[in-house]
Amino acid sequence: MHNLKRQCRYCGSVIFGRADKKFCGDGCRSSFNNGRKGERDDEIKAVNTTLFRNRKILSQILEDGVESVRILKDRMSLLGFNFRYHTHITPFGNNMACLYCYDYGYIDLGNSRLLVVREMGEKDLENLISNMQLFSLENCL
Repeated sequence: MHNLKRQCRYCGSVIFGRADKKFCGDGCRSSFNNGRKGERDDEIKAVNTTLFRNRKILSQILEDGVESVRILKDRMSLLGFNFRYHTHITPFGNNMACLYCYDYGYIDLGNSRLLVVREMGEKDLENLISNMQLFSLENCL
């Protein structure tokens, strides 16, 4: 029999019992594994926080049941919107796409102008854009 004293991987105390035991008890095992999981999830939490903030900004722009709003890209940036993160993309028309943060999205109209919309299908997006081309894009928030 070996007289090696094994130590808990979490707290360092001496372990008694089975030869393959790594922790002194369930509390240390849970704490060790939760700590490892937390380190891996920090980046995911940061991305999710940004996505939720982006969604909140889009929802505030479309308050009171409005279906779409034109807004300057700089204004969205000033509100704290991070254009690097989105949840999904709906391509439509000729090389156009709506980038979404959950159920709210935006379309780049060019000339630093965006169209903020609620989630809709590809055909609805095409109809919206074709109807918008009848009006001036100069009026933006």
